Order: sequence, then structure tokens, then C-alpha cells
Amino acid sequence: MFEMPVEVDARNLLCPLPVIRTQDAVAGLPAGTEVVVRCTDPGALLDIPAWCRINGHELLSAREIDGEVEVRLRTVAQPPAA
Repeated sequence: MFEMPVEVDARNLLCPLPVIRTQDAVAGLPAGTEVVVRCTDPGALLDIPAWCRINGHELLSAREIDGEVEVRLRTVAQPPAA
């Protein structure tokens, strides 16, 4: 079964808000969920992939299209909250 990716709209937000919005959206999602983040802060092109590396999420793509940043990632299982 094909599932639509979860969309995160972080346009017109500046650092660190695109990363925070991404983190909030990913919290509680099942492993394997595809997430698409759209933002206008060019720093997110580096910040969100770095956040993925730190948290173990799979970065699928990070690109700029017509002045907008699009980052695609796939979630991994999160440890249970303490």
C-alpha cells in the first residue's frame, strides 16, 4: 500500500524554526514514514540534513527549487520517551 508523505510547511520561517517544525512533525510517526519539508530559509538545506544525521533519519534528498528548499527524509524508529 502506498502512503502519501507527511508534508511540513516551514516556509517564511527562519532558523531554527524549520528544524523545530521538522522535529515536531516526526515525533510519534512510525518508522519508514516519508516526510517532505518545504521552507524558504536557505540554511535549512544544510540544517535539516545535519539534524537527520544526528537523529538517524534517512535523508532522501535536499534541493532548492525556484527559491524554495525541499528536503525529503524517511523516519527511523524512535526510542521510547523516558
